[in-house]
Amino acid sequence: MIAKSQKHWTGDVHDLLRVGDEFVLADVDPRSTPGYAKDKVQAADDLAAGSVQLDEYQERLFARSRVDATNASVLLVLQAMDSAGKGGIIRHVVGSVDPQGVALAAFKKPTPEELEHDFLWRIQKRLPEPGIIGVFDRSHYEDVLIGRVRELAPADEIERRYSAINEFEKEVTEAGTRVVKVMLHISPDEQKERLMERLERPDKHWKYNPGDVDERELWPKYMAAYQTVFERTSTEHAPWYVVPADRKWYARLAVQNLLLEALEDIDPQWPAATYDVEAEKKRLAAS
Repeated sequence: MIAKSQKHWTGDVHDLLRVGDEFVLADVDPRSTPGYAKDKVQAADDLAAGSVQLDEYQERLFARSRVDATNASVLLVLQAMDSAGKGGIIRHVVGSVDPQGVALAAFKKPTPEELEHDFLWRIQKRLPEPGIIGVFDRSHYEDVLIGRVRELAPADEIERRYSAINEFEKEVTEAGTRVVKVMLHISPDEQKERLMERLERPDKHWKYNPGDVDERELWPKYMAAYQTVFERTSTEHAPWYVVPADRKWYARLAVQNLLLEALEDIDPQWPAATYDVEAEKKRLAAS
């Protein structure tokens, strides 16, 4: 399905980016723009148009939740190598809606308290409530990505986690949450350019982490870990989408489209008044 406001897409974004049974991450060109034949300039116009529609859908969804008329919510899961553009997605796509209807969770290294519980314990606590668009800036998938690459957990525990994630996400979707799982796929060369820009600009020094260079040396292992994640956890109820991310404008437009599709599937409507509108007009006019 192509979101209604995204008229310049030439293909079904949902199908083009969705991880299927025969998916191979190495076959995805990070500089490609699947389903979108226009340029960066047109993409900016389309992103602006999509922002208007996304904002209305979000407000409708939020409004219905205020009167207990829905159990629906949306959860956007963002995973990527460093500098792939998660922050830009949050700022330019999710940031276009009313912030009171958004819940952002950025998962870092587990705290001592979190380590005393199962790895999904802290995730469960940050799930979006009805009417909310939740965003996970990194997520429970760190526990099967970094956990595997850095050998932070035994192999049998990593295996257990794949099944636990599938069961967890099934429960979440059955409760009314649309889960949109996105891997922003950046190339090593593009990442290198973005990291170098951070070093060359004082206003971006705060975004640079010396550990990013160490992680680059593990790139093949991370790509293998992602491939396994897709094979084990891209399900009918919570599929993965791999978005080429070397072109920031394309990645933002693609993720916006995926969010719009999720909201169009919910199709939230404005809640009906629970009072006599005409009578209230008369009372107000006379006050």
